[in-house]
Formats: sequence, structure tokens, C-alpha cells
Amino acid sequence: MDYGMMFQEENESMKERFELSMERIGQIISEETVPQPYRDYFIRTASFIGLMGEYLRFIESGGQKKASIEALKEWNQKLYEDILPGDYEKSYADPAYAAARLGEGYGRLFSYLYKEIRGDIVFVHENRIKDITILNETFIEIYNMFEEEIPEVSTVKEVLYWFVSDYTDHTVSYRVREGLDPSLSFATDIIRNHDLNDLRYLYYFGEYISDSELRTAKFLNSLPEETVRLMANTYTEGYCRGFEVMGRDLKKKGAVQIRYELGFERMVKYAIENFEALGLKIILCRASVWTVNTNAGRKAGYYSTSPNRQYEYDHRYDEAIYLNKAFKDRKAAVLKVAYETYKELAAAYAGPAVMETFGKEGFKPVNKPEANRLDLKQEKLAVEVSNETSRILKQYVPGNETSFTIIAFPVPEIGEDFEKIFEETIAINTLDYEKYKGIQQSIIDALDEASYVEIRGKGENRTRLTVALHPIRNKDKETNFENCVADVNIPLGEVFTSPRLTGTNGTLAVSTVYIGEFQFKNLVMTFENGMIKDYGCDNFETPEEGKALVKQMILKNHDTLPMGEFAIGTNTTAYAMAQRFGILDKLPILIVEKMGPHFAVGDTCYSWAEDSPIYNPDGKEIIARDNEVSILRKEDVSKAYFSCHTDITIPYAELDSIETIRSDGSRISIIEGGKFVLKGTEELNLPLSEL
Repeated sequence: MDYGMMFQEENESMKERFELSMERIGQIISEETVPQPYRDYFIRTASFIGLMGEYLRFIESGGQKKASIEALKEWNQKLYEDILPGDYEKSYADPAYAAARLGEGYGRLFSYLYKEIRGDIVFVHENRIKDITILNETFIEIYNMFEEEIPEVSTVKEVLYWFVSDYTDHTVSYRVREGLDPSLSFATDIIRNHDLNDLRYLYYFGEYISDSELRTAKFLNSLPEETVRLMANTYTEGYCRGFEVMGRDLKKKGAVQIRYELGFERMVKYAIENFEALGLKIILCRASVWTVNTNAGRKAGYYSTSPNRQYEYDHRYDEAIYLNKAFKDRKAAVLKVAYETYKELAAAYAGPAVMETFGKEGFKPVNKPEANRLDLKQEKLAVEVSNETSRILKQYVPGNETSFTIIAFPVPEIGEDFEKIFEETIAINTLDYEKYKGIQQSIIDALDEASYVEIRGKGENRTRLTVALHPIRNKDKETNFENCVADVNIPLGEVFTSPRLTGTNGTLAVSTVYIGEFQFKNLVMTFENGMIKDYGCDNFETPEEGKALVKQMILKNHDTLPMGEFAIGTNTTAYAMAQRFGILDKLPILIVEKMGPHFAVGDTCYSWAEDSPIYNPDGKEIIARDNEVSILRKEDVSKAYFSCHTDITIPYAELDSIETIRSDGSRISIIEGGKFVLKGTEELNLPLSEL
């Protein structure tokens, strides 16, 4: 079905409500029935909604496709200008500004509502009239309350609560569908049907288009076809190889979800061709728009450069307005019904193919007291929501039937060496699979003799960790570590395991690391029997603020997490590139985790698929798929999973040694002084010797 026809019936049924709501909102702009300061909020928000109505007519008339790139740039600027740095501080989207004008209580609520209304930008582009209408009607309902008398803050909050709760049948259900249904082809159609050398196509997505997207797309268009095809082939072959190494049958699946950042459409177009040649349909869904579907610090789908990362940070916990136990139960019930409705699509879903980017400047967030935040009770409820969502998802999309792949490329913000870094990134993503497989097997053979591994930091790095390993009963057939080459995680270069928690103790420290959008400074965690005992970072002036950031972004509001993974990265080529160009602090964890030992907190690498045997290329079964927490799934699944898995890496420059300890106390050195010393790994030092 043509995407343009997708919502025709629904839009027809909503037409009268939509037109009435737009007419009423147009009247608000000139009315004086609400006293100041509230009137200013309603007038400015109504004006934005009016602008969206104008843009909708522009699209429907065919004007968007006829417009010049300069005209489209001007429109894009209009749509996003009041949240761009400099203007944001005078926008009701900024909770600090809203609180200063309206008072903290109203400020938080009205800033949240305006943020949701800004979703109209997407809804207009995707022709989702129902979404626009329900927002319009809620806005009008609150406006009418202020016409009669100034309501209590609690009264406005109650209206917003019931708005979110009542419409989860629509907002949450649609999010489930768009993550599974290839017929929702809005973005796929743009990539298929437009000349990608004509960069006007970027403005058709409805995202903020910065200089980064334009430069990236222009750069990819300048590359030889064989280069872009190599990028796409590496990406899609890694996806297929993931199914092979996990012993899963890709032929039983029917659709793959592509996740990426705008600007890479030329590569995505070739990837679409590759996947379709394998019999897979394409799912291209946007990163979540409605707050009820978002996760703080995490984007899943396609997206563009953020117009303002502080704006996103300020609104990361807007769910505080409506999150209570009743809502938690309501959302879980809606999710269950939605997945049951789309269970055939869920059964066909093969998993995501993810493309990340790197090179942007580190983000230094400001903690605004006016922003919404979760209280302690809501933090626990948020954890429960996440866990229930995972359980429902795994019921309909079992983890032992799907796979994924992740690859990363630089964006122009990385600096004047962008083109050289891009070229070297392609080379890193296509390193010799067989060579690394053999080198990494040497490391695994040494590790499989050990009961513990000791990791020590160098210089100012305070890392002192002892990691306990699972006992191996049959060394001829069993192993603790997976030999990870270029499949689900590209580039290649690590061996990893799920540690035994009992006996895993000590301090993990790293000077800088990216976790999603956030660059953590001097991150420190201490472990006791595999569980996080304490943590902090130096991102803010006070230790309390740093600790809160770690809890929010890494612990995902859990009180503690287990060490779910221990790995040794072997990609010294990537490390040498990072040092040569001075970009170590700009690389994503996907690449950084291959450049030294890394540790993941949260679930193991095998969560929800522990009972599915996994084998290394040498035929040995990887037995370390559970730990003392995940095994609780056999008694009470709610105690076994945390719905998060976050990697933290110590780069070679901060690493002194990695040694194994056998049961008799004897030791084998793998790394000393930041260099590989184990026999069979000497070649890994060659890139380091060039620095």
C-alpha cells in the first residue's frame, strides 16, 4: 500500500474534529479572555500550531516537493528555531523559562505540553492527523479552564494524566506497530523514490537538518560506488553472520529494522537492496516522538542531529507528570494487546541493524531544578515499566530467534581530518576476520585456564579489579569466552564472557567515556561480589549531581546492577587511529570497547537467550551465559533482568596489566605495561609501535 494512502480512512474520520480544533486555536491567538502571564503561553503555542497547519497545507498542495532547497531550509529553521541554542532560553519548551513566567508548578506542566505539541512537526510530515487533533483538543481543554478561572496546578496535571493514559491505546500501540510493520514505509519511500544527489530529500523526513546531515550526505555522494557498497556490504554481512554464529535461522524471518542517523541514505539504499535480496522487508521507523514511548538518553530508529541536547535532557523525565502504579499497569496492558494484535509481524521480525555515528563535541548538561524529575517511588516504577516491557517484548519476539548488528562511522563535526578518519574507519570495519579469530583464540586459551582475572590501571587510573570466571568442566568442549569477530559488533576485536559474580571485586575507573549522548568524566565504580556498591563522576561541581547522572544514565535508576560482561578488546588498529587523530574522547563505545578491557553493567550478553547453546568457531560451547542474578529467571523472572547493558572501557593508555590466576595461584600475563605479551598476540602491538 502507498504510504500516502495509509491514514486516509482514519484522517477522514478525524477531519471534522481536526478542522474544528484548528479553527478554535486560530481564534485563541487574538483573544484576551485568559489573564497574563498565561495568555502569552497560549498565544505563542497556538501560533506554533497555526504554523503547523500552514506547513500541512504546503505539503498537501505539493509545495514541499516543488520548493527550492533554500526555501526548505527556511521552513526547517522556522519549525525548530525556538528550541535552538540562544532562542531556547526564551521558549516555553525550556522548563526554566516556563517556570520563571508561569511559576514552577504550571511551568513544568506547560513546558511538557508544549514539548508534546512540537511533535506536530513529525505528525504533519507523516500525515498523522489523529495525533495532531488529540493534542489540539487537550490544549483547548486546558485553555477553556483558564478562561473560567485560574485552576489549581493539580487540576491541570490531572487533565494531562488522563490525556496520556486514555490515549495509550493509540500512542503506545502505534509505536509497537511502527517498529514491526514494513508497510509503514514513509522513510523507505523517501530513500527509494528520490534522487539522493538532490539534497532536498533530507527535508522531507521532518527532522531537524543541520549542516552535519547536509555535509554527510554530500560526502557520501562523492564516494565511488564500490566504496559505499563495501560499507553497506560489511553492515549487512555482519547482520547475516550474527545469525550464523548464534545458530539461528534467518530464513525463518521476514523483516529487518534499520536504525541510523540521517545523511547516510546512499549507504542505506544499498543496504536495503542487500536485505531485500535475502528476502527481508525493510522497517524504517523514526526514533520515538511521544514521551510515553521514549527512554532517557536512548534513541531507537532513525533520527538527525539534535537541535539542542539540553532541550532533550531537560525533558528526559517528563513521565514524572503521569507515572504512577495505575499508569504502569495501564501501559503494560496496552503493550500486551498491541503485541497480540501484531503477533504475526512480531514473529517475522529478525532484529535491528544499527548504524551509529561519532565525532560530535561532548555534551555538558545543566541540571535545572525546574525540569521534571522522578521521585524515589517513580524511579522504582520506571524500572518496573522497563522490566515489564522487556518481558512482553520477549514473549512475542524471543531473544533466541533474533539477532542484530551495529556499525559506526564519523560525522563532519569530528574536525578537519573527517575524510581521512572516514577512510580509516572503513578500513577498521573490514579488518581480516581470520587473522583476528586466531589471535583471539590464543587469549581465550589462556583465559580458560584461569579462575580469576586481575585488571590494573596505570598512572592516575585507579582501576584494581578481580573478575571471577565460571568453572569449566570439560576443557575440550567448553569455554568461558566468546571469540567475537565482525558479526553483531563491527569492528571486530574482543573476547568476552559473563563473569561469576561471587569473587568479582574492586574498583573500575576511566578518565572519559561516552555512554549514549553523554561523555562521563572520571567515572568510578566499585564492585562487591559482582554488584555495584558505589559510583560517581566529575561531570558536575558536586559529587551528588555526578552520582545522580550515573544512576540515571548508567544504572537506569536501579539501586545497583551486576557486572554482566567482562571483555578484552584487541583492536589496536582502531586505538592507533584514535591516538593519531586525537579523537579517543569522541569515539563511541562500540569502537572504544575493542580498544582495551571493558565491563558491562546490567544484564549479560545472553539475556533472555541463556538456554540457547552458543559455540565458538573452534566448536567449543560458551558456557558462561548466566550469572547468579540471571539464573533467578528459573524461579522468578522479575528478579533476573534489568533491561539494560552498558559498556565501560579502560583504554590501553590507562591500562597497566591483565593477568590470569589459575586455581593453584600461578599466573599468565596477557597485557603488561599496556602491551600484549601473551604468545600468539605479538602482532597486536604493531599498530601501537607506530605511535
